[in-house]
Amino acid sequence: MKGKRAGSLVLCVVFLSACSGVAMSDVRAPAPTAPNVSAPATPTTEPGSSATAAVETPAAAELPTIPPSDPTALPVDVVPALQKIADGLQRPTFLTHAGDGSGRLYITEQPGRVRVWQAGQLLAEPFLDITDRVGSRANEQGLLSIAFSPDFPQSRRFFVNYTDRQGATVIAGFLANDNGLTADPDSEWRVMRIPQPYANHNGGQIAFGLDGMLYIGMGDGGSAGDPQNFAQNPRSLLGKLLRIDVSQSSAAQPYRLPPDNPSFGPDAPPEIWAIGLRNPWRFSFDRLTGDLYIADVGQNRFEEVNFQPAGQGGQNYGWRFREGFEPFAGDPRGLVLTDPVFQYDHSQGCSITGGYVYRGKALPRLVGAYLFGDYCSGLVWALRRGDDEAWQGEVLLETGLNISSFGEDEVGELYLVDHRGAIYQLVAAPAAR
Repeated sequence: MKGKRAGSLVLCVVFLSACSGVAMSDVRAPAPTAPNVSAPATPTTEPGSSATAAVETPAAAELPTIPPSDPTALPVDVVPALQKIADGLQRPTFLTHAGDGSGRLYITEQPGRVRVWQAGQLLAEPFLDITDRVGSRANEQGLLSIAFSPDFPQSRRFFVNYTDRQGATVIAGFLANDNGLTADPDSEWRVMRIPQPYANHNGGQIAFGLDGMLYIGMGDGGSAGDPQNFAQNPRSLLGKLLRIDVSQSSAAQPYRLPPDNPSFGPDAPPEIWAIGLRNPWRFSFDRLTGDLYIADVGQNRFEEVNFQPAGQGGQNYGWRFREGFEPFAGDPRGLVLTDPVFQYDHSQGCSITGGYVYRGKALPRLVGAYLFGDYCSGLVWALRRGDDEAWQGEVLLETGLNISSFGEDEVGELYLVDHRGAIYQLVAAPAAR
C-alpha cells in the first residue's frame, strides 16, 4: 500500500499466512532486540509502497542511525508487549478515536468501511460503508484514514481520505448519527479531489493539529523515482503536506485557507504547508507539544522520519534530490533542504509506518518517545531526542506483523494495526526470567 514493490503486497493480501510465517498469540512480549535484523526472506509490500527495482541491502557500516538498545529504557521487570483486541477485519488501514469520551475506536478497512470497537468487542454493523464509491483495485488505493472534527461531539462531522473509482484522492466530510455508532453515507460532501497520475503513492493520512487545522499527506503521484518531479514542483499538490481550515466545512464552503500558511512562490497553491515528500503514508502530532512527525516511505534504500516543530511550516524535505540523508537525483543548488532526524536501511525492512509520541500511562518509561514501525519486517522502534538534541532510536519490538498503521486512543495509549486483519494494543508485561 505505501510505496514499494507493487506485486508483493498483492501477494500479501491474497496469501496472508505466507507473508508472515509467524503465529501470533493474544499477548506477545518482544524478542531480544537486534539492531541489524534483516527483512523477511520474501519481502512484503506495505500499504503505501512502490519501488520497482530490487531492494538493496547496504553494508552494516551504513547503519549508524540505530544504536544498541538502552537498558534503562524500561524497568527491568516490565517490558512492552502486544495484546490482541480485535480480529477478522478486512485489510485494516488506520485506527483512531472520536474525542467524545466514549472510549470507542474507529478502524478503517481498505475496501471502504469504518468499523467500531467498543467495550472490548468489534461491532458487526459498520460505522460507515462507502464501498460503492471507493476504488481499491490497486494495492495502495482504498479508504486510507479517518479524522474526527475537534468539535465532533457537537457537530457530528468527520472526514475521510479515500481513492475514488477513477483513482483520484478524495477528502470528504460526513455526518455521524447521534449515537456515534453509525454515520449517514449519503451525507458526504467533497472537500478536495486531487487527480493521481499513477495508482501508487497516494499518501493517505489526514489529521487535525492542535491548531484545529486539517493536515493532508500527499504522495508524489507514484511510479518510481518521481518521474514528473511533482514533489519539488511548487505548482503541484503532489509530494506535499497540505493544511486547510474545515472548521465550518459544508457542501457550500468545503474549506478555507489558513492565512498563516507559508508561501512557496506566486504560482504555488496556498494549501501547501511543506514540500519534498515521497509518500508520507503516516504522520502524527504529539498531543502534548503539537510537534509533527512525518514518516516518509523511501525508494530503494532508506526509510526516514522527519520532524517539524509545532506551528513551523515551510520545509522542503528533500525528495527527490535525496532519499534519507543520501543523494538520489538532481541538484538542489540554491535550495534549503530539511534533514530527516532518523533513517534506517532496507536490511531492516522495506516501508516505514509512522506512529505516535507515546503519552499513555501503561509504559511510563516510554513517555515522550516516538514509536514507529516497518510494514515488511514488523520491527517497532522508539525514537527520542536527548539533552544534547541528538536523536537516538532503538528497536523496541519484533512483532512479525504487517504494520499498516499505529493508532492512539483518547488517553494516549497506542495500538498497532496488522494489515492481515487484527488490532493489537501496546501493553506492559512482566519481563521473562
